[in-house]
Amino acid sequence: MKYVLVTGGVVSGLGKGVTASSIGVVLKACGLRITSIKIDPYLNTDAGTMSPFEHGEVFVLDDGGEVDLDLGNYERFLDIKLTRDNNITTGKIYQSVIDKERKGEYLGKTVQVVPHITNAIQDWIERVAMIPVDGKDGPADVCVIELGGTIGDIESMPFIEALGQFSYRVGPGNFCLVHVSLVPVLNVVGEQKTKPTQHSVRGLRGLGLTPNILACRSTKQLEENVKEKLSQFCHVPAANIVTLYDVSNIWRIPLLLQDQKAHEAILKVLNIQSIPGEPKLDEWVARATMFDTLQDTVRIAMVGKYTGLSDSYLSVLKALLHASVDCRRKLVVDWVASTDLEDSTKIEVPDAYKSAWSLLKGADGILVPGGFGDRGVQGKILAAQYARQNNVPYLGICLGMQMAVVEYARNVMNLSDANSTEFDPNAKTPCVIFMPEGSKTHMGGTMRLGSRRTFFKVADCKSAKLYGNVDYVDERHRHRYEVNPDMVPEFENAGLQFVGKDESGKRMEIIEIPNHQYFVGAQFHPEFKSRPSKPSPLFVGLIAASSGQLGKVLQDCLSDHVIPAKHQLNNGPYMPAVHQNGHAKKLPNGLSNGTYYPNGNGVHA
Repeated sequence: MKYVLVTGGVVSGLGKGVTASSIGVVLKACGLRITSIKIDPYLNTDAGTMSPFEHGEVFVLDDGGEVDLDLGNYERFLDIKLTRDNNITTGKIYQSVIDKERKGEYLGKTVQVVPHITNAIQDWIERVAMIPVDGKDGPADVCVIELGGTIGDIESMPFIEALGQFSYRVGPGNFCLVHVSLVPVLNVVGEQKTKPTQHSVRGLRGLGLTPNILACRSTKQLEENVKEKLSQFCHVPAANIVTLYDVSNIWRIPLLLQDQKAHEAILKVLNIQSIPGEPKLDEWVARATMFDTLQDTVRIAMVGKYTGLSDSYLSVLKALLHASVDCRRKLVVDWVASTDLEDSTKIEVPDAYKSAWSLLKGADGILVPGGFGDRGVQGKILAAQYARQNNVPYLGICLGMQMAVVEYARNVMNLSDANSTEFDPNAKTPCVIFMPEGSKTHMGGTMRLGSRRTFFKVADCKSAKLYGNVDYVDERHRHRYEVNPDMVPEFENAGLQFVGKDESGKRMEIIEIPNHQYFVGAQFHPEFKSRPSKPSPLFVGLIAASSGQLGKVLQDCLSDHVIPAKHQLNNGPYMPAVHQNGHAKKLPNGLSNGTYYPNGNGVHA
């Protein structure tokens, strides 16, 4: 097993996660199998109980792990399925060591940070790196490890020490350290400054780690004299210094690494001689180029409570991006704070109220993502009502679906006291109730989490067509409350369809309003399994409906090229590869067929 460690210096937010993911993409394109590990030095056991304002969104894995959003980057870039153990936290490490101490496994020894904590970290890395994540048998060839935070943080010290020991444990030729640092350009002089990176590398070396490769973040490409200066003061060959300068879209980062021969430098450090050849990134080139040439826009109003921080909805944004590029549209997201839509804001902050409603009414489609707590709930209900009454495409995810159900009950079925017991435990008409297996006292890891199966109950519904007319799909969940099954017959009699349910038929997974151009709600989170090459079908439906293309998409999904329903797709692309005589048609340059090109003339994005 070979290991690539990615660390960061100077400031946080440089893009270590994207850099680590892009390194994985380039190495994968060289023919190597890749796995990833993210180390988060915080004391939380996992990310599940942290506010999105604190640490961005909580990403959910198939096994129910609530992890750092960077694992979402790894899955999207590398098209792999990680486990909860691929996210290491200080809390997990200390908990495992303390559990062993309580069991007497240290035989009376004094338990210390060195060697017990550091050994636990190394053992965890070695164990998890051997778990296959790409659907193939046997371990991967290379494990990319990202260390969260910046060099010098107190909480990351045990990990720095452990990784220094680990580099000696695995030996030369098996460990490569990539240090991501900042090379700022001061507006006053317009010169690229190397001193912050010099200090960062000096601090790293003082802690026992020596970088093999420098990945320098800057607004523009590094000048040659700057590279030479960094090489001289940081003791890194100039050929091993790459620039991660600002680019038009995120899909160009792996191309930057390829153009600067970063893969050759990494492979040399890892002593990997026999690779099939140069990395083949034709699909990435096509996708990045297409993104830059998109002209026609599609406006989506994102109605949520965490609109002040885009990372709070990172996976939702990425899913929208995948779908919009797939539909050949340039995405414009209008952020609408759900509280600004409420009547109280009209009185207190009339300008914010007017602006919010202007954005909502000017959007081509409306998306209400998941969330917790009662703040802004009424605004989400109003957004669902506006979309329903004005035939505006709507996608509600988790809480967004639940609020659409409450809105329907109040304004269509005239049940004015309808509500969720999350917000009113004594609601007279409880449309949304607490799910039985949850816990009301412990918050961490007590929700309905991870991959669950949804069976389609209405064959000709839009959702089933978008998924390729399969019988069922596996999607990821993260919730405590759901639609009250006792009220389902009443809802269906009033025209609201529950087109997707779980295997018991008691948990409502997907709702639709049949006579609406696109009004869909999902109890699960489809954004977590969206990939650049396999956009989430429900997001594609939203973008297609918002850009006047839904009829064509649904027609294509019903064409002879669609795989029969008896062949279940595990959340695969809603538009399967073109088939000829039972075999997939191979497309030129490694491209897969696009949404509206059943003859294979497009590219998934």
